[in-house]
Amino acid sequence: MIDIKFLRENPEIVKENIKKKFQDHKLSLVDEVIELDKKSRELTLKGDELRASRNSLSSQIGTLMREGKKEEAEQIKSKVQQINAELMDNEKLEEEYGNKVKEIMMKIPNIIHESVPIGKDDSENVEIQRFGEPVVPSYEIPFHGEILENLGGIDFDSARRVAGNGFYYLMGDIARLHSAVLTYARDFMINKGFTYCIPPYMIRADVVTGVMSFEEMDAMMYKIEGEDLYLIGTSEHSMIGKFKGQILNKENLPYTMTSYSPCFRKEKGAHGLEERGVYRIHQFEKQEMIVVCEPEDSYKWYDKMWSYTVEFFRSMNIPVRTLECCSGDLADLKSKSCDVEAWSPRQQKYFEVGSCSNLTDAQARRLGIRIKGEKGNYYAHTLNNTVVAPPRMLIAILENNYQEDGSVIIPEVLRPYMGGTEKINPKNLK
Repeated sequence: MIDIKFLRENPEIVKENIKKKFQDHKLSLVDEVIELDKKSRELTLKGDELRASRNSLSSQIGTLMREGKKEEAEQIKSKVQQINAELMDNEKLEEEYGNKVKEIMMKIPNIIHESVPIGKDDSENVEIQRFGEPVVPSYEIPFHGEILENLGGIDFDSARRVAGNGFYYLMGDIARLHSAVLTYARDFMINKGFTYCIPPYMIRADVVTGVMSFEEMDAMMYKIEGEDLYLIGTSEHSMIGKFKGQILNKENLPYTMTSYSPCFRKEKGAHGLEERGVYRIHQFEKQEMIVVCEPEDSYKWYDKMWSYTVEFFRSMNIPVRTLECCSGDLADLKSKSCDVEAWSPRQQKYFEVGSCSNLTDAQARRLGIRIKGEKGNYYAHTLNNTVVAPPRMLIAILENNYQEDGSVIIPEVLRPYMGGTEKINPKNLK
């Protein structure tokens, strides 16, 4: 959510930003919110005047009563009662207009960074840099679901009977590899100075609307029936929510935290969820990183954060590239975002394995996360980035380490987390 004062003073900049995000249907919201804000401020001013008048009259009542002028005092009391009734109506309208302004402001996208390329959707994202040399072996690499089944590492059929498509049972060495990746990711981020955290896996509605747009909420979140709780789609949600309504001391900044959680997503609009794959699923686990910092430091942290994900993947010798997300591919709260993509030797192209975003003060405004300043409080900046989401990580490890005999070599950095295991063999190999 952007600053109402900024919108009020720069409506054309806000409209141009909406156009850059190809959301022209939201252009009318700018004029609508300006008009509502004007009425809201008029009501606030009127309320202040009514309170001042009431206070002035109320102070006269005691004097008149002491002077024995009871009739005049009663007349003033009657005026005070009228003012109270008028003030009550005014406050209701003030709240109504204030809520309408907030509701519309939450639909207007954050101002994108000047460096963001203009494009309609993810097909127009721009490659920034490649890390590592992509390799395509001379032998064929099967679909990752088939590799997992041949290694005895996954059971889709049982999961489908239990929960439907988009779920799976991980088994044996593959389940161990999955856990090894998460544990390595945890230690990797702790070594970067981040504080490890396991957050709540459910959050209230006011936190959900604080961390994402209504469109994202509808497409992603599972609601707990009968309760004001949602299952998190990523631990970023509850991690940023941790600071809701807080006034932070400058000396404690930045907050740099890495969190583990299961994640739950409806994947609304993702037609044809793979029955035998783990690329797009309803439930997975992830290691995340978040930063809450001073506004002037947020883009320094942005560059650090995505570079950590690149370094993490390269430590397992997996080729990756970074893509700058174009304007039309940015969620409404994001000012700038880049994806990290891993190399798929089977498809001979890159696929998304992580995303780093700077939301500037958009989440902080919604959640009331402020920094205590010498000349007044101001909003913090928030950032988030994927360290690793193991189901997609498994695809990258399997494909980039697949051997002609069907076995998979374990990346060296993961072997200590797997009791020294160096290779996973298919079921038909001993």
